[in-house]
Amino acid sequence: MSQLSDQTARTDLLNRLKRAEGQLRGIQRMIEAGDPCLDIAGQMAAVRKALDSAYVRMTVCFMEQELQARLAPDAQHASALTAVLEDVQSLLGKVR
Repeated sequence: MSQLSDQTARTDLLNRLKRAEGQLRGIQRMIEAGDPCLDIAGQMAAVRKALDSAYVRMTVCFMEQELQARLAPDAQHASALTAVLEDVQSLLGKVR
């Protein structure tokens, strides 16, 4: 399996994960402080959504990278590929 080679995509993915990590730490503090379960549940839902979003983004980046490597000689299709993958990302985002 290949790795994400696009530095911009890797930076974006890492930033998304760092935000989710911060949210998780916030949830831990909420639990320690004895905050209401409904408030904690809301924050947990936000973290799940953030992780789902990061997963979708990583999947689309992987697909884009692999398809471009296989279709590289045909630059004419690059913009069409980008458009299709944006649609895929949008569709996958609605699955959550």
